[in-house]
Amino acid sequence: MNFAELEVLLIEDNPDDIALTLRSLKKHNFINTIHVANDGVEALEHVFGGDASAEPRIPRVIFLDLKLPKVDGLEVLRKLKSDARTRMIPIVVLTSSMEHQDLTECYRLGVNSYIVKPVEFDDFARSIAELGLYWLMLNKVPDQ
Repeated sequence: MNFAELEVLLIEDNPDDIALTLRSLKKHNFINTIHVANDGVEALEHVFGGDASAEPRIPRVIFLDLKLPKVDGLEVLRKLKSDARTRMIPIVVLTSSMEHQDLTECYRLGVNSYIVKPVEFDDFARSIAELGLYWLMLNKVPDQ
């Protein structure tokens, strides 16, 4: 299994945050392919497909919101990090939650980074650009 070439899975239910994230990543030419999942069920189906024995789709990085409909972000993180086939995918929690409990639980489950979304438009766009630079251009991932 190989990490996809500069593929991002964005798991986010807020249309404004989706649009701003896509715009910022594309503006800086960090990605070829971005997949958006609007809830936890859609995200898990994207990675694992409908067949438990199928080879999962491995993005280069996952940007994960915690407050999602159907299946919340903590459960998505738990499932991805508990499966040997997807454990190595870098996952960046990108959330509005500043709850100590959320932060602690994410790291306990194996998150690679926890970012609180900036409220201001320009700060949010700059943060996404910096995340793209680091996770897509600078960070090295092992072949699986």
